[in-house]
Amino acid sequence: MTTDPTAPLDPVDTDPGPRPAEGDGPAPEAEGRLRGRVPARARITAWVVLLMTATLALVNIVTWQALRTEVDERIDRALSQEIDEFLEVARDGTDPSTGRRFPDLDALFRSHVGGQHPDRHEIIFGHVDETAGAAVPTGRVRQGQKPLFDASADGPVRGAILDNPDARGVTDTPEGPLRWEKVRVNPPGGESEANPGGWFVIGYFADADMAGIDRTARTLVLVSLTGLILAGAAAWWVAGQILAPIRLVRQTAAQITEEDLTRRIDVSGKDDVAALAEQFNGMLDRLEEAFSIQRRFVDDAGHELRTPITIVRGHLEVMGDDPEERREVLRLVTDELDRMARIVEDLLLLAKAQRPDFLHPVSVPVEELTSDIDAKVRTLGDRNWRLEGIGEGPVRLDPQRVTQAMVQLASNAVRHTGPDDEIRVGSSVAEDGRTVEFWVDDTGPGIPLEEQERIFDRFARGAGGGGSRGGAGLGLAIVRAITDAHHGTVDVRSSPGEGARFTLTFPTDVRSPRH
Repeated sequence: MTTDPTAPLDPVDTDPGPRPAEGDGPAPEAEGRLRGRVPARARITAWVVLLMTATLALVNIVTWQALRTEVDERIDRALSQEIDEFLEVARDGTDPSTGRRFPDLDALFRSHVGGQHPDRHEIIFGHVDETAGAAVPTGRVRQGQKPLFDASADGPVRGAILDNPDARGVTDTPEGPLRWEKVRVNPPGGESEANPGGWFVIGYFADADMAGIDRTARTLVLVSLTGLILAGAAAWWVAGQILAPIRLVRQTAAQITEEDLTRRIDVSGKDDVAALAEQFNGMLDRLEEAFSIQRRFVDDAGHELRTPITIVRGHLEVMGDDPEERREVLRLVTDELDRMARIVEDLLLLAKAQRPDFLHPVSVPVEELTSDIDAKVRTLGDRNWRLEGIGEGPVRLDPQRVTQAMVQLASNAVRHTGPDDEIRVGSSVAEDGRTVEFWVDDTGPGIPLEEQERIFDRFARGAGGGGSRGGAGLGLAIVRAITDAHHGTVDVRSSPGEGARFTLTFPTDVRSPRH
């Protein structure tokens, strides 16, 4: 066998064909409304299970595809490696056992194929074209070990492989798909009728490897389903724990009535749900306070307005035809109606004191505010008014409400003193600048010690003659409401027969609740 360019076993003189690249507790009505809704716990669990199902399905598909791709690539590499080894022997053209050149393709095939030891899932064979005038051995040359299916001996299968125009393909066999690769080989001296060419074929039965992949995929699916069940159960339990305070909120809200606003939720933990429960408890506190204010307003109004209404009705029922009597009755009725109007205004003011917009703090000089208060209280009565002190510096508070409180105190002092009695007003700022004081000091009958705290309650009247001087007993309650709104204090110092000194203390930097 020669080694000239026309040598039959040179792959340059062969037609290997194309080869693919490597690596290709609620209320009944609430229950009725909620019955058609899906609980949040079930929705959370369903979403967790749905997301995990999608994730695990994607993982299973990607893993299965990756395993199949790996097997395909491994088979392709094995086929290409066998072809490359054969071509290397064909290029050399020398029988390694004798050191002589191969006389024909049959000798080349028997030398190379006979020395191979493929596993049971592989098949290697050569086939010399069978022509009528052939002077050399023709037909198939197969490996020694018996394969799963002898494709070289089966005419239809062998024909499907050899007649296929592609260098690589897949052919169905009784043992499953056979992945194969072939290369065309020309005989020494060129192909002729007497010395025909042939094919070298390497095949692989991939079902065994694919079956292993399928088993792995089934195991992965089983593990995924188990994990999905466990994750769903865990999601159900965790969602129940997280949503437990929310259920308590719903149950508590369903049990709240206008008569019972005392129920609260036990808060544990520091997460968002615990914060929600705290906010709900705060809302219940505000609602209870609002209902309490409303009930107090209604009770106070009913209690205080009943007497003037009775007086008005009584006078109107006994009123005669005498013009003088009618004028007197009209005067009395008008006086009672004015008193009712003042009571209603004071009650509305006390109710408004609980609202966030009750105060409108602004920065104001203490000396200017004190001067304004002094000028206004002097018009309340003919008394010996004295401006005892004036503080200096800017403060932030509601000057109108502070003036209102001081006017109430001054008006109270006027009711408990006579003409030419001394009433002192003044202000001062603490040395540290954190508080400011306003006071009203009179020389009236004084207040017994046991009454000094009670006089700030609604409709409370001191025993020192206040009841005979008129008033509904709301003035000092208004004063306390104004100081409480400023986060300040009101203090009274008095002894019977020695007058009374009321002192209002406010922070110098009051902020509105809205800020």
